[in-house]
This record gives sequence, structure tokens and C-alpha cells, in this order.
Amino acid sequence: MEKKEKEKQKPAPFIMGENVDLVALNPDHIEFYNRWNNDPRVRRYSRNPLPRTIEDQKKWLFREQEGPKEHIAFEVWHKKDKRPIGIGGLGRINWLYRNANIWLSIGEPEYWNQNIGTEASKMIIEYGFNELNLHKIYAGVFSPNKGSLRCAEKDGFIPELIEKDACYVDGEYVDHHRFRLLKEEWLKLKKQG
Repeated sequence: MEKKEKEKQKPAPFIMGENVDLVALNPDHIEFYNRWNNDPRVRRYSRNPLPRTIEDQKKWLFREQEGPKEHIAFEVWHKKDKRPIGIGGLGRINWLYRNANIWLSIGEPEYWNQNIGTEASKMIIEYGFNELNLHKIYAGVFSPNKGSLRCAEKDGFIPELIEKDACYVDGEYVDHHRFRLLKEEWLKLKKQG
């Protein structure tokens, strides 16, 4: 099957949105995931300082997890354009304390600054609180990543701390912003909005 045909196949949505759906990861799309992971524009603030091969990417995304899953990942599928444009999910899930880290990467730069990341992250948050019954979702963003900082604000995340000079990006040390969103805070936001 041609690459373009693979890209256009409509996957079954796991979570439906207005512009994007969250679908199960597709092993046939591993080349997309790997290209995004290695693209200097995309990986710049996503904490991917080392190159990954397709095999590395498969091991990371499709790893076997014994017991309760610690990582849940989705493909971000653009409905109108019928193509995968990113990946995201919840990581470091602690089922005892009911918390997890949200992560998201829109891998196709032409979809940046269109509120697609905010839409996808809102769906991941809702899934975490409503379906997984998490108590807290947290996020981390490096200071130069203005798009993700705006996304965290739009999603209602509350700043918890700033780690000074936490990471080295493009020849300089940058701050790491840590955010949190508790389920009760999220429910209040939903009522207001």
C-alpha cells in the first residue's frame, strides 16, 4: 500500500473532537512518529536530545507493560485533512496516587498555532479525569516554548514552580515550568465555561 493511502485511511476514533480525533497508535505510522521525534523544529522543546531510530521509536511507543499501564498514548488524527499530525497522552501514571504527566507533540509544523494542541490536550485531560479517575494531571514546559505555555494556560493548568536553568536548549540554559491541574479545579473550569 502506498504511503499516501496509508495516511488517508480513517482510523476508528477513541475520543472524538471538533478538528481532531484521538486514535490508537498505528504501527504503520511509525515513520511519521519517528520523523517528528527527530525533526529539529519539533524536538527542540520536547526533551528529545538524542536521535531515535525507527526501532527505538517502536520499543518506546509499543513497549510491553506488565501490570497497570504507566503510559497511554494516542495519535492525533486531523479530521478534515485525514492524516496523523501528532502524538500525545499520559505518562508516568501513578495509579496509587492517581496522578499522571500529560504530554503532546504536534509533529506537523503547519498545524501549529491553530489551537489544535489545546483541543487535543483538553481531550486527554477529560479522558484522564473522567475515564481514568485521576486526581491530578501535571505538565512541564520549557520557557522558550511559548505555544505550550499558552496551551497550559488555556487548559487551566496552575503554575506550581519554575526550575531555573533546568535544561540546555539551543546553546543556553532555560527554565522548566511545572504546572498542575486537580480534578476539582478542572470541574470548576468546566462549570464556568
